[in-house]
Amino acid sequence: MLWEFHLFYQVFRHGDHTPQEFFPTDQHKEVARQQGYGQLTKLGIQQQYELGQYMQRRYSYFLSVVYKQCEIYIQSTDCDHTLMSAQASLAGLYPPTQGQIWNPRILWQPIPVHTVPLSHDNLLYLPFSHCPKYNELLRETFATRDFQKQLKQYRGYCGAQLSWESGSHSLVPLTGIWKNTEKSPCFLSSLQDINNYTLPVWATHGVRTKLIKLSELLLQAEFGFHKQIQKSRLQGGILLKTILKHMSDARKPSHQQKMVMYSAHAATIVALQMALNVFNGKLPPYSACHFFELYQEKNGQYTIEMYYRNNSLRDPHPLTLPGCKFRCPLERFTQLVSPVLVRYWRKECRMNAEKYIVSLVSSFIFLKGDKKQTGPSIQKCSHFSDDQML
Repeated sequence: MLWEFHLFYQVFRHGDHTPQEFFPTDQHKEVARQQGYGQLTKLGIQQQYELGQYMQRRYSYFLSVVYKQCEIYIQSTDCDHTLMSAQASLAGLYPPTQGQIWNPRILWQPIPVHTVPLSHDNLLYLPFSHCPKYNELLRETFATRDFQKQLKQYRGYCGAQLSWESGSHSLVPLTGIWKNTEKSPCFLSSLQDINNYTLPVWATHGVRTKLIKLSELLLQAEFGFHKQIQKSRLQGGILLKTILKHMSDARKPSHQQKMVMYSAHAATIVALQMALNVFNGKLPPYSACHFFELYQEKNGQYTIEMYYRNNSLRDPHPLTLPGCKFRCPLERFTQLVSPVLVRYWRKECRMNAEKYIVSLVSSFIFLKGDKKQTGPSIQKCSHFSDDQML
């Protein structure tokens, strides 16, 4: 064999889920009330289960037939639909076999999924909004002539018309567009589209296409568009640095871990791909997965391959890091992405210890939200970076 496989790393978006929130005139509110807001649908469970099955087929020669705790680590953001997505994927990846079958009629086994509170998640729950420098870059982005020019085509419809047709009857200034899109039908839930629910009359194919384009524009504004490298150092570069650290550790003879799985959001994938400069400009679909493979060549050199799976009906897209070949030497890979790897994040964010504590407390209070409206577990996962974008 010319090479040996050492580590597989995947970051995926959750599956289809019930809406986090409905607009006032929505006719299908009862659907989410019965199942719960922000819960994985049967379609979402199937999407994630199939992702797990795909990974099982792809790495059957590498992973043990039976689940072994030392071989895999799974982490999710602390949101119901990402936690459920991780569990559904694991059900497809590791159905119990041999001595792990505890009930022959139930081919499932519990596998631990790790998480941290959203207010302390400095890895997967992007963007990290408690960074003053990042917020400054964001304001600069909104003020650029290029961004304002591209945004202009969406102002009228996503302002008065959608506010009226959705029943909110309130206009929000441009500076509050992200908050407005969170609650408006600018980003219709696929519950109504994919799951055969009747869409409102105004939600034509043309309107929905235009609004998806708006969500993609806002995503690019979050992580690129203006001073992309500086933003990546404060956002997606943090995740990339963690991944490369694990890749480096995997070279040690004592290393047993074979797979790391992150269950996260569309914004997580976009931030990572922006840091790698491989983002295609499209909103990652449900269950989209960016993954890395670490190899050791016959000459002892370690190399990385990247893939993006955004369609379950075709093979993943090979991704090539700009400046390197497809199978990129680990040292060269690290060198090329070094401009987005920050050593002292808090310092670069311009945060002193006191401001850092205050920002975390403020984030926690914001994420906790208004219990009377939707409950704490819903508000905490309702942010622009993901779930109001379809």
